[in-house]
Amino acid sequence: MIRRIPALSLAILVAGGASFGADLTEQYRATADKLIDAALADTEGYNRLAYLCYRIGNRLSGSPGLEKAIAWSVETMKAAGLSNVRVIPAKVPHWVRGAESARLLTPLDRPLHMLGLGMSIGTPPGGITADVVAVATFEDLAKLGRARIQGKIVLYNEEYRGYGPTRVYRSTGAARAAEFGAVAALVRSATPLAMQIPHTGEMNYDEKQPKIPAAAVSPEDAMMMARLFDEGVPVKVHLEMSAQMLPDADSGDVIGEIPGREHPEEVVVMGGHIDSWDVGQGAQDDGASIIACLQAVALMKKLGLEPRRTIRVAFWVNEENGGRGGEAYREFVGDKIKNHAAAIEMDGGAEAPRGFGAGVDADSMTMLQQIGKLLDRVGAGEITGGGGGADIGPLLRDGVPGLGERTVGTHYFDWHHTDADTLDKVNPEDFRKNVAALAVMGYALADMPERLVAASGGRRGFQQPPK
Repeated sequence: MIRRIPALSLAILVAGGASFGADLTEQYRATADKLIDAALADTEGYNRLAYLCYRIGNRLSGSPGLEKAIAWSVETMKAAGLSNVRVIPAKVPHWVRGAESARLLTPLDRPLHMLGLGMSIGTPPGGITADVVAVATFEDLAKLGRARIQGKIVLYNEEYRGYGPTRVYRSTGAARAAEFGAVAALVRSATPLAMQIPHTGEMNYDEKQPKIPAAAVSPEDAMMMARLFDEGVPVKVHLEMSAQMLPDADSGDVIGEIPGREHPEEVVVMGGHIDSWDVGQGAQDDGASIIACLQAVALMKKLGLEPRRTIRVAFWVNEENGGRGGEAYREFVGDKIKNHAAAIEMDGGAEAPRGFGAGVDADSMTMLQQIGKLLDRVGAGEITGGGGGADIGPLLRDGVPGLGERTVGTHYFDWHHTDADTLDKVNPEDFRKNVAALAVMGYALADMPERLVAASGGRRGFQQPPK
């Protein structure tokens, strides 16, 4: 490992005009400009994304679509000239949605906009018909108590207050409702946008409680039913879901790389997740991210750039409903974890980039901020604390410095986990700026003489974006 230079010494070297580790901004300005110019002129990356979205489509773990995407990714990485392209095997859960519907029976007769939650069980044949009780919080649920919940469908109408605080009702709402005798759970979709679009996502059961079916409904439908309940008007719903869990399926992560010219054993890995939910096209979540990471490395190859360390692109599998791809990659790395110099994850869509969050120490943050100055040109120079993601979490737990690419995120949760997550939501210009940001950051981390150091205290500084 190359010896670290303290921040004070770094400042002295900069003042003295030394080049080694002294000023990463100037050291990499020419290369960064070449990468940015190439990224902003590139059309190949967006065309690859279009193929993924329009010819392969959504890619839920265990589905034929995912396996088609994996095979295509292998060929695409090879076509980009990457080396050591391979699939890291992983067993993934295989949940199948099946036919589903929800209908309001009283006080009106009309269909509800719904999507079953991922990993939910189905209803009995013929469905469930029951009265609805509406709550906003788990505290409200407890106040109603078993006497008012037994045999009912619980509706969680929690107003969107940010994805993290709101998604808890999706992930644990069914288990909490089952504790009080509910026969099913409906959850207001976790989104700030009310456009009669339901949002799916993963839910979890408590093995101590009965398993009941769970589905998301549009914000409008949730608000309507909650108001009727609050006014004392009986609300009855019929829910049918044929969802089921099948045996785990064979799948895997896809990786490819440019070997390092001096330290090929040291690795900077960057990527996102290749799987998506079984609705929409998985364009923003997370197709645009994996293709942006691939194109960033592909442009390095086109420009003949060979960093000191190996730069690797990874398409991790099963992020949406299991996280087994990240674990399989960590197992693949094994005891060579110490050779992972950094891990970058992109899993927040490809709107206009802002920069990177990083869980690193103070000296490393200084170096990253120098690299960030090279990205001001594309509006991505903001370097802040906290960074990472679900797929690189297993690496970060073992001390690998982690970064998360960040965007403005203006509309991400409008489309997230819905039929609306389609290619047209990815602005080509914003996409190219993300490619530029990833290319410059990835290359600099793989080439600079020094290595980043993770924030002290293990995972301190790592903030996993909720899914």
